[in-house]
Amino acid sequence: MLKLQTISAEWETCTALSAVQDALYVLNGKWKLPIIVALSQGNKRFNELQKTVKGIAAKVLSHELKELELNGFVLRKVYTSTPVTIEYELTDYSNTLGSVINSLAEWGTMHREKIRSQLRQNAGQHAPAPAVAE
Repeated sequence: MLKLQTISAEWETCTALSAVQDALYVLNGKWKLPIIVALSQGNKRFNELQKTVKGIAAKVLSHELKELELNGFVLRKVYTSTPVTIEYELTDYSNTLGSVINSLAEWGTMHREKIRSQLRQNAGQHAPAPAVAE
């Protein structure tokens, strides 16, 4: 009986680990989630997107957009105007990431404050804090 519980627990852990690895495989890298967040503010053309996601190279943005499109998160719309206009927008499927992105944003804010607090504490222990103009 104990072995079955252990096997069951190991299987659940393995399944959870596999699920996390699948999610990370699809959303890997430092650019995919920022691109999704930028597009959550509305449809954007390539140059607008590159300006919004600061620091991303055009080649990298192009590659990431193709991968996001292949995985069903981004839709590429081509308008046959003169000149041809291409816009990127999120699919309905990308909305399934809403709670994940919100949780990451909350955790990121909490973590940033924790690190800042530690830096302030460490600075106070080793040297007097610099005067701050108010």
